[in-house]
Amino acid sequence: MLFTKSDALLDDLYEIAKNVHDSAVYFNQYKINSLDTLKSFAEEMKVFESKGDKLIHEIILRINKTFITAIEREDVMNLAIKLDDVLDGLEGGAARLYMYDIMEPDETMVRFGQLIEDSTEQILLAIELLQKQKLPGMKEYIIRINDLESTGDELERESIRRLFKASSDPIHIMQFKEIYEVLEDVMDHCEDVADAMETVIMGNT
Repeated sequence: MLFTKSDALLDDLYEIAKNVHDSAVYFNQYKINSLDTLKSFAEEMKVFESKGDKLIHEIILRINKTFITAIEREDVMNLAIKLDDVLDGLEGGAARLYMYDIMEPDETMVRFGQLIEDSTEQILLAIELLQKQKLPGMKEYIIRINDLESTGDELERESIRRLFKASSDPIHIMQFKEIYEVLEDVMDHCEDVADAMETVIMGNT
């Protein structure tokens, strides 16, 4: 159905998306220059993840108490879970940087950070339109997210190729390759959010 009034569940989704975007901005823009700042970085990303878990719990409670919803309960829950996957992936990336004592992210990690921030910004803008019940306008953001994910795929492939050519240290290769893959997975999760939003559009227009 095409909904015509505000819905608290959509407000909840916006708060979840905003927390995801805030975490991506922090991930991308925080400067690591020592073991102490690296530890603080990982700890703060865990705070974002914990807040995300709390928001997911709250939206589940609201879903269970709400008789009439603007969009299908399954669609609300699917979007919330896909958004949480993005946040979990970011926290996992931060945890690996800390585990491996990587205090100087390389060019690939920096580029992934920007792509992820850009993707979560597009998600937030799309969810804001969902919140305002302007579904057709969401499509341009969905397309942009898909384009960014394709860029992330290419970045991962080329970066791993360069990594094997430039380094003979198997530990270094293993650590950096794993981080590249984790960050590309975050891009995949962003695309999953875009797919879930596309499902909402198709079901309500």
